[in-house]
Amino acid sequence: MASAAEQLAQNMSFSSFAKAKELQQRILFTIGILIVYRIGTFVPIPGIDPEQYAQLFEQFQGGILSMFNTLGGGAVERMAIFALNVMPYISASIIMQLMSATIPSLEKMKKEGGEQGRQQINQYTRYLTVVLATGQALAIALQMNTVSPEGLSLAVHPGPFFIVSTVTTLVGGTMLLLWLGEQITSRGVGNGVSLIIFAGIISAVPGLLGNAFGQAASGAITPAVFFFGVLMVLAGLVLVVFIERSQRRLLVQYPKRQQGNRMVGGDTSFLPLKLNTAGVIPPIFASSLLLLPATAAQFQAQSGPQWLQTVVAYLGAGSPLFLTLYAALIIFFCFFYTSVVFNPEDTADNLRKYGGFLPGIRPGIRTAEYIDFVLSRLTLIGAIYLVIICMVPMLMGGGAAIALGGTSILIVVSVTMDTVSQVQSHLLAHQYEGLIKKSKLRGRKR
Repeated sequence: MASAAEQLAQNMSFSSFAKAKELQQRILFTIGILIVYRIGTFVPIPGIDPEQYAQLFEQFQGGILSMFNTLGGGAVERMAIFALNVMPYISASIIMQLMSATIPSLEKMKKEGGEQGRQQINQYTRYLTVVLATGQALAIALQMNTVSPEGLSLAVHPGPFFIVSTVTTLVGGTMLLLWLGEQITSRGVGNGVSLIIFAGIISAVPGLLGNAFGQAASGAITPAVFFFGVLMVLAGLVLVVFIERSQRRLLVQYPKRQQGNRMVGGDTSFLPLKLNTAGVIPPIFASSLLLLPATAAQFQAQSGPQWLQTVVAYLGAGSPLFLTLYAALIIFFCFFYTSVVFNPEDTADNLRKYGGFLPGIRPGIRTAEYIDFVLSRLTLIGAIYLVIICMVPMLMGGGAAIALGGTSILIVVSVTMDTVSQVQSHLLAHQYEGLIKKSKLRGRKR
């Protein structure tokens, strides 16, 4: 028999959405913030030569610049004030998550500090975001401030003032985006930082569709190839949704115990283990580790030694060596990140503290070993799935497809599912409030 929550969820419709005024305000607030973000991606930083920069970006397309440009909604291509996007914050969050699992003081703060400890770690994450954003902005400013032997520079007036203004603008843009994301999280719908990245990726879809239709209409690609590409995208979306919602549920039983004059307990629940516990982190880590050195080497290859040009050729996006290393790094980071975010021993200890056990498995170390065994098999399946999702677009579309391939699809699907889930939660809470008000009115009449 369906629970009360499931019955309410089944009765949700557009009429219930029309009555949820607070949810409508939250959605409008979220859309307004995302519009502000999109406007900021078209505002260039002061003091750069747009024509020179456009030529440079066109020359180095296909590397890490293309990936960051896609995640940033085209802000890197225009060198806008939001060019760094929220990527420094994402990197800082991952670093703090890894440090919280390896440094005893941070681990204690995370586990025993409660809400205050969580806020302290978030504050450390913001400080680290400023440091990372400053380092990236300084590297960009110094590169644009460089004057070539021909006397050309991306800066209109190269000098210390240009470097300071560029660093301040880019770091300020990142922190403003972080504040806007926090406003969406608290006053809107969904995770603000994730929705900002989602909006950047989605903004590239109309251009890609227009380009595909234009090529099909001009005969550059045959209709069969066009429809095959559409089917591949739809199949990829279905696969991502299916895998991201898949989980292995381990049965957990709680024994009956006497509490006063009555027996309590004897319930059963499930321990859900996701098929892809690492999420989108492995592809981001793998692509960054490979594309960052290759892009840096590409900047120096033209005037550098012959061996540097050879390295760039072998590590270019889409080359056999790049694809092999990319797949190997995805698998490695799947296992590494899963071992960091999920500790079977802690899970087994928590089950034992609350009296829960897995049927047929002894509590304690045996339970931890069994959970680790199941999680390892699930992680292997998840790693293979990520390799397929990320490699197929690259094999079909060349090296540049990494910019809008499996990583972008994973982010779009994950954020969409999370946002829809939060909308349903708001609708469910609104229906509960309506039921409570009706019950109060009936009680007064009696």
